[in-house]
This record gives sequence, C-alpha cells and structure tokens, in this order.
Amino acid sequence: MQAEVTTQVATATRAPAAKSTRLLSAALPLILALAPHPALAAPAPQIALTFDDLPLHTPYPSGDTPLSVTDAILAALKQARAPAFGFVNAGKGEAGDLDTVLDHWHAAGLPFGNHGFRHLNLDKVGAAEFVAELDRNQAALAPRGMKPWLRYPFLAEGRDPAMRDSVRAALAQRHYRIAGVSLSFDDWAWNAPYARCAVQGNTAAIADLEARFLSAARADAEAARAASQARFRRDVPYVLLLHVGAFDARMMPRLLALYRDMGFRFVTLEQAQRDPFYAATDPARPGPTPALLRTTPLPRPGDDVCPA
Repeated sequence: MQAEVTTQVATATRAPAAKSTRLLSAALPLILALAPHPALAAPAPQIALTFDDLPLHTPYPSGDTPLSVTDAILAALKQARAPAFGFVNAGKGEAGDLDTVLDHWHAAGLPFGNHGFRHLNLDKVGAAEFVAELDRNQAALAPRGMKPWLRYPFLAEGRDPAMRDSVRAALAQRHYRIAGVSLSFDDWAWNAPYARCAVQGNTAAIADLEARFLSAARADAEAARAASQARFRRDVPYVLLLHVGAFDARMMPRLLALYRDMGFRFVTLEQAQRDPFYAATDPARPGPTPALLRTTPLPRPGDDVCPA
C-alpha cells in the first residue's frame, strides 16, 4: 500500500513538469522569432580614414617636423589597428621630407595616392594644367609605390560640367579611382590656432581646442549618419578626410577612440568604396563624386584664438 501511494505521488508530481516542458517546446519558435537576434541586428557603421597633404601640412609648433607628426599619426593608427590611405603632394616640403615621410608611411604598410604635385585648385588653374600636375606627381611617386587614386585638392572637381568631365576623362584614361569624402569636420582649421597657442604656452586655450575638435568630429559623424539614414535607410561606409597636421597628430588617439566609442568599425578606403554609393568615384561614370557632407558649417576656431 505504501509503495502504491508513493508511485501515485511521483506520477502526479511529474505530470505538471512534463506538461510544462511540452508547452515550452511548442512556444520556443515564437519566443526566438520575437527576441532580438544578433544576425539581424544593424551592422556597425564603417569608416575609412584618409590623410591629405603628405609629406607635410603646415604650420608646425616649435619642435614638430613633418616626420615627427607622421610618426605620431602612424603610432596612433597602429595602436587602434586602423588602416588608412594617404594622398601626397610631391612638390611640397624641404629636400628629404618626401622620402623620409613616405618611407615611414610605406613601412607601416599603408598605401598612398595622388593629391597633385603642388596642391593646385582645378577650379582656378583649369583642366589642362591640373592634369599636367597630376602626371608630374605620378612621375615622382610611381617609383615609390603610388596607387592610382586621386583626392582632388580643395575637393574641387571643376567649376562647370565641361571642366569636370574633361578631367574625369583623363583620369579614366589613366585608370584612376577618385577618393570620395563623406565625413569632414574641417580638421585642418585647428592646426594654425594650435601652433599659435603652443608658441604662447597657452595650455588653457589648447585644452579648449581639444574639446572643440572632438565635439566637431562627433557632430559631423552624427550629421552624416542622419543624412545617410534619411536617404538610404542605412549607413553607407563613410570616408573621412583628415590631414597630416600637428594638431591632428596630437588628437589622433582620442579621435580614433571617439569613433570606436560611437560604434564605428575601421575599414580600408577600397573596402568602403566598394559600396554602390561610391559608383561615381569611377571616373568613367558620370560625375560628380557623391558626398554626404553637411549643408551647414560646424563651428571652427579662427584667428581670434591665441592671436599673434
């Protein structure tokens, strides 16, 4: 009798558990369908870093040189495991600057392309002189390993369609690709104020420049992402325009950390521009080069900061 009671109790105890298990098994597909799934989550936004004006972007504070600035940028990129692409003006700098800077850039495993021999503005000099400058730059840089990529100086692609199309035809003939720009917070504008403040030893003003630099970078990235989402309902891969300036070098570790904290993943220029958004960076296609540049300027420091 005792054994029979024990058996009945055990059976009664197991019955609800078995029923619960069956119910859970039946509901599991629905639970998984409604729950967030990593494979369906939005991919991390991508950013490609590009640096204009190698071998140098003046002015420099006392003690800085084109090579020391380049080395600081390269160290920050290595620490962040961030690829980058440089654009070179072979006609700028003192004797030896080009070779030493490009030797270090190449040793870091980073590619570089054409930015014009003297950084001339296409809109001002016209198509013929501009193309001659590109060819002169290519002749100087091809033996050093230059890739057939162009970043237009001043982002000027031609003041009218005829000028633009003439240069694009020359680029297509030479098998170039155009480097787009979809992020730019005018980083170049911080270098001259920083140099003046450094000469004066004005640490408070430099700290203010640092905060404003990072704020501008964040605001520009947020604006570009909003524009991309509004137009395409996704993040296009972003191409960031930077320069090899002294303040860029000072801020590079913090700038790269900012982008990583914002969720960006660093990719190469080539990877970013495989996206259909950049189709017109093939000069054989109709221009102009696509951009997501902001329509309203961000605040940037001027001559009122540490005036000379």
